[in-house]
This record gives sequence, C-alpha cells and structure tokens, in this order.
Amino acid sequence: MRAAVLALAAILAGAAPIAAAHDGAAIARERRITFPKTPDGRSVLAVDLHTHSVFSDGAVWPDVRVEEAKRDGLFAMAVSEHLEYQPHISDIPHPDRNRSYQLASAAAAVTPDSQGVAARPLIVIPGSEITKLVMPPGHINAVFITDANAIRNGEVTTQLQVANAQGAFTFWNHPYWTSQTPNGLATLTPLHAQLIKDKLLHGIEVANGADMSDTAFQIALDNNLAILGTSDVHGLIDWEYDLAGGGHRTATLVLTTAETSDGVKAALKAGNTVAIYNDNLAGKPQNVEAVVRGSLKIDVGTPLPKTTVVPVSVINDSPVDYILENVGPEGFYDEGHVFTVKAGSTFALLLTNVPDPSKLSLTFKVLNTYIAPRQHLQLTLRDGVSN
Repeated sequence: MRAAVLALAAILAGAAPIAAAHDGAAIARERRITFPKTPDGRSVLAVDLHTHSVFSDGAVWPDVRVEEAKRDGLFAMAVSEHLEYQPHISDIPHPDRNRSYQLASAAAAVTPDSQGVAARPLIVIPGSEITKLVMPPGHINAVFITDANAIRNGEVTTQLQVANAQGAFTFWNHPYWTSQTPNGLATLTPLHAQLIKDKLLHGIEVANGADMSDTAFQIALDNNLAILGTSDVHGLIDWEYDLAGGGHRTATLVLTTAETSDGVKAALKAGNTVAIYNDNLAGKPQNVEAVVRGSLKIDVGTPLPKTTVVPVSVINDSPVDYILENVGPEGFYDEGHVFTVKAGSTFALLLTNVPDPSKLSLTFKVLNTYIAPRQHLQLTLRDGVSN
C-alpha cells in the first residue's frame, strides 16, 4: 500500500504543473490500458476502484485523479476516500463525505467544448473506504454506493449491511498489508469468512499499487471472490509508474457485455475480472484466457521455397508485452523457446519441418499471466484465430 509522499502544502504548490503537463505522443499512447474484445464479444474495460484525494489522505484534488484516469484510458474509476481516517479535515472540512465524488464527477463531464484528454469519457463511481485500524477487518472498499454519510460510522458488519442495501460492490483491500499483517500473508479470518458467507463481501485485492499477493489470490479462488487490482494512488500516477517506459497503473480489467456503469457493476459481482499488475494478468482461468485469446493470434505464412520451413507471425494486439514459452512439439529455426511479443506488435518466427501448414497450431504458456499462484495460462493458437 502506498502512502502520500509529500506534505499537502508542497503538493498544492508544485504538483499541479506536473499533472497538467502534456505527455509526449508515445507516452500518451503507451500508457493507455485498452484491450480488444474477447472472442465471445465482451468488452474488456480497465477500471481503478481504489484511489484517494485530499478529501482523505491523498495529495491531489479530485480533478487530478480524473485527468490521470482519462490519460490512462480507464473506462471508470472511484475516488474511495477513507471514512474514519481524515488527516486533512482541519484544512479541508467537508461534513458531506460525498463531496470528493461530486467534484470528480463534475470534472469528468464531457462538454461540447472539451478538447484533448478532457474529451475522453470516464465514469466516476461513488465509493468509500471503511478504515479500521486493526485486522480484522482492516480496510474494505464499498463502491457504487449512493450515500457515503450513511456508512461512515459503526462496526464493519453494520457498515457493510448499509452499503449493500445501497447496492454496493464491496471488496477487501490489501489484506496482506504489512502495517496490519506483519508477515505479509493474507489470511482468511473468521470475520471475513462470515462476511463472505453473508454475501456482504464480494471481492478482494490481489494486487495493490506496487504489491501482489499469492495468498490473497488463493483466498479469491477458494471463495469465488472477484479478483481485483487497484492503484490505491495517493500521490501522482506519473510518480508511481514507469509510464515513459511503457508501464501501466495497477488496475482491474472488467469483462462485460455492456459498456455502462451497470454493466461494469454486474461483471464485478459476477467475478468477471482480471487484475493487471506490472503488466502481468492475474485472474480466474476462464477470464485470463478470454482476455489473452482476444488479443493474441498467429498468422501462418507459406513455406520458404523448396523447404518445409514455415514463417509464422505472432500478433499481440494488447497494451502489455506477452512473454511466451513454446511448450508444443514444434521447433523454431531462428528463435529460442521463450520470447517476448511486445505490446501492439508482431513477432516473426520460422518453424521447422511443417509438412502441412493448414494443420499447424502452436501451444504456449503465457508467462506473465497467472490463473492461480505460480500457475500460468496455457493455450493453443491456430492460424487467424485462437482455439
């Protein structure tokens, strides 16, 4: 979990010019988290459901969160301020805990005269972070709420009951955070097990900012929780990720049949999600496979003259590099069995001894995907489509 890194006065004095600076064309293109649709036609939408502004312990105004999200190609974001932790309250008093959402929502509005980044649509989701000092329960986000004020007080079960009555999607934040879990391992406590059983808790962060947890991942799989990645950003996204080097914020990919707020919410509640973390994809097997199959294909060429050596193009139409290991019987003439297909690019291979190119298929492990702790997605690709 990332903490705010500078005092508020320094941020207000110095950060705004940084946030307002224009990205170069390459950075502007590469930082966007945009995936093709899945083979069954679902949209793959990037969302970040855990961010902070000065209305709790963040270092920027909500409109900066909005501009960052638009630059990153997000479909939706939530400004999820801490309910019980308000270190800036003396400087920015706000008895209405919905204020951060209101400002962010207004900043996201696209008007007829909007230009550049401001013209990109973005859904701002109302949310709050239930913030308890000890584990359990630790921290839990509630998004798609209607009134943060109604859930700001009380013990966690009551707060979650109120949030769920508002139609919320709720998830356990950074359950492995060393400030509350010194061994760094997420552990399903009796309280969290009961919240899941009572359908008050729907998801869990497997990745948060710079961190990812196998134990949280396993809890998600064992309890059929939605698998989430979030930035939990407090400072500036541009400070915390190597955007110039092609990096992306930690976020969640939502697989949905409807590009609407309701469509995102339904997909989250159905667990149709993949966490994107350091350009790794982690999620339930069927969801990771759907994302990869929608963005990775092969194109088989004609044999080289008087040979059975066949050129094959591996096409990556995603914003992340795919690291592939050939685990099939096919041999490569000009490449090792582990190679990287860069984001938005094509990688050329020559395959040896292919008597019938029309029957060719390649089987890969995608080494920067995880369908369980330390387990990679394996899939077979055929010419033009993935099967």
